[in-house]
Amino acid sequence: MIDIGANLTNDRFSGQIPVIIESASNAGVNKIIVTGTNVESSRQALTLAQQHSNLYATAGIHPHYANQFQDSQITELNTLLQESKVVAVGETGLDFNRNFSTEKEQLLAFDVQIELAANCQKPLFLHERDAFDRQYKILNKARESLSGAVVHCFTGSQQALEKYLELDFYIGITGWICDERRGVELQKMIHLIPDERLLIETDAPYLTPRTLTGKAKKSKNVPANLPHIARTIANFRQQSPEQIATFSEINSRRLFNLA
Repeated sequence: MIDIGANLTNDRFSGQIPVIIESASNAGVNKIIVTGTNVESSRQALTLAQQHSNLYATAGIHPHYANQFQDSQITELNTLLQESKVVAVGETGLDFNRNFSTEKEQLLAFDVQIELAANCQKPLFLHERDAFDRQYKILNKARESLSGAVVHCFTGSQQALEKYLELDFYIGITGWICDERRGVELQKMIHLIPDERLLIETDAPYLTPRTLTGKAKKSKNVPANLPHIARTIANFRQQSPEQIATFSEINSRRLFNLA
């Protein structure tokens, strides 16, 4: 099983990486992609990936950090993306919900990263919140130049889901689907995702599945929780957890060109 998105550079995991990896492995999670959200965390993600054979990394600038983007970082990101352990460009995209960066700043950083993805032919690791129309238009225009993309932590509408699938993008599902409050719409449409386009992720340490019990429910999210998310997805798709694990791993290897 492959966790395609875990924020292992987060301070909440400081000094705990070997334990986190071991617990994930014991739970059947044999590979983890560590998410980069700015240049510094992308460097850290690559370092972790170089230190551990079952870790990989993404490199990019999250829309929340687009206000920190400078031209000099283009070269730094490009250098990171030449590394074989860096398997995607991102986390990148648009977020018009929190607006930690202005729309102009986000669009500039996003455009640069789309160009980087086209040049290195590595997929985009996409974030999108309350910005579907604008983001879709940009991606639709650039689609022919891209090797692919995953919409990380998808929580959008059915229309957004269908449009992303029309672009042959993959859809990343997190513990959001375990939320009886916010995850209802996702639970209803999860069956619409083709087997060959479904990916699973924890987004650790965030989005701890609310359907966990005991101490795990109150703890930070970890990659070892991925099987729980897979079981929940399987339930709503009327498939077996083994099916979810199998084709999500196949899809992950295909999109990210994993060995």
